[in-house]
Order: sequence, then structure tokens, then C-alpha cells
Amino acid sequence: MIEHTVLSVVVGSHAYGLDTDESDVDRRGVYVPPTRLFWAFEKPPTSVDGPEQERVSWEVEHFLSLALKANPTVLEVLASDLVETCTPLGAELQALLPALLSQRAADSYRRATAQQFARAAAAMASGGTPRWKQVMHVIRLLTLCDRLLSTGELVLRVGEHRAQLLAVRDGDVPWKDVVKWVEDLRDRTARAVLHSPLPAVPDTAAVQDWLVSVRRRSALEDQ
Repeated sequence: MIEHTVLSVVVGSHAYGLDTDESDVDRRGVYVPPTRLFWAFEKPPTSVDGPEQERVSWEVEHFLSLALKANPTVLEVLASDLVETCTPLGAELQALLPALLSQRAADSYRRATAQQFARAAAAMASGGTPRWKQVMHVIRLLTLCDRLLSTGELVLRVGEHRAQLLAVRDGDVPWKDVVKWVEDLRDRTARAVLHSPLPAVPDTAAVQDWLVSVRRRSALEDQ
């Protein structure tokens, strides 16, 4: 489905401003198969890997359904400033970001970080060593969520927090300080959602209208 790609971006450490000389380049994309491919019993795949390593792409409808649920991995595709491919449809998709953002992010981002942090806490409690890189991303995601709920803006770059986050990744921050940081961020997001400029739910109607228009335009091109 790579030939139907409408948007491809670099995500991960390079998009967050956390990259080092050893960092991989993670790519994510969205593809729009021709409408005629949906008329047969066998539908286009909802996602594909590759062709290069560290790349995942989603079929546009599946992508939007995940974005409406405030899936952090999907939303960052629309917020990355490292764009490698963007067709006119890709630009339209990027412009949909405000309709996709909502207070659902409060629950989605907390769920996305809860299990990882619980595993780290269990490792510490048993005398082991947590996966510090995952702990770093817990803090990064909660910081991003706090800003998103407070300002309505989805910003991937960590900015002034870079040095602190890299220190966490290297295991140089005492565990008690990490726990306090995470707890403070959880409290901040809980307060931020009460006064957030974001709507309670995304604009599903606008997103669906755009998807229907994409399907319709593709069908007309095949006539």
C-alpha cells in the first residue's frame, strides 16, 4: 500500500527532540487505497509494516478511528514537524487535527502510561532495574498531555525538559524523584482537564464527512 501513501512523517526521538547519535529513525504513515478495493470480499489491510525497518502505516479510516479515541501514537503523526511525504490529501488530513483533539486525551494518555510505569515500579520493588527508556517516555507523554489539555495544542518536542528526560533514560534520576514527577504530572492532568479549552469529545461528524469525501473522490476518479 506504500504507493497510496498520502502522509509520511518521522516520529520517535527525532520528532521529540530526544535523539542522539545512536537513535533509530522511526517513520509512520497513512495511506488511502482506491475506493474500488473495498467493494470486494477481501478489503485492504488496516495497517502495514515497512518497506523499511521502523515504519508502520495505517489505512486512513483505521487511522481516523484511532485518532478519535485520542490514541497517542496516531495523533503524533499529525503533529510531527518532520514531514517526508504529504500529498494534497495528506495536507487535508493534517488540517483535521483540531477536529480530532478532545478531552479524551486525559484518559487515553494516562492509560498509555499506566502499565509501563506499573512495570517499572514492580521492577524496583523486587530489587530489579526498570526499563529507564520506558520510564522516560511515561514522563514525556504525561508532560505532553498536560500541555495539550491546558493549551489545546499538541506539541511533540520536549524543549526545556530534554536534559531531565535524558537523565531519566540514563537512570541518573533517583527513583523517589521519578515517582514524585509522575504523580505530580498525573495530578496536573487531572486538574487541567477541568478547565481545558478542548471539547469534551472530538468532532466526529467533521471527520466522517472528510472520510466520505475521500472515498467519493476516489470512486469518481475510477469512473
